Amino acid sequence: MRPSVVVLARSTWKGPHFVQFPGLRMAVEKSIPIRTGARACTILPAFVGLKFAVHNGKDYLTVNITEEMVGHKLGEFAPTRKRFSYKFTKNK
Repeated sequence: MRPSVVVLARSTWKGPHFVQFPGLRMAVEKSIPIRTGARACTILPAFVGLKFAVHNGKDYLTVNITEEMVGHKLGEFAPTRKRFSYKFTKNK
């Protein structure tokens, strides 16, 4: 039986997971958000100051990259679940 991918962490010698973004140069010049669905992409130091529109399964959420985010994944800053709150009914 093979362990799932979630259990295994990425090896250090492989380096960070990175996806090439086709409109990166134009987005830097015009400061428009880069739309992406690559939630597993690691944030590199070259991304500081850029805006990404990360897909959360329903919408694209805009994320402004800061220095504290370097090394984390894009998906960490675009939550996929909404907060749940109980609503009162008319009977109570």
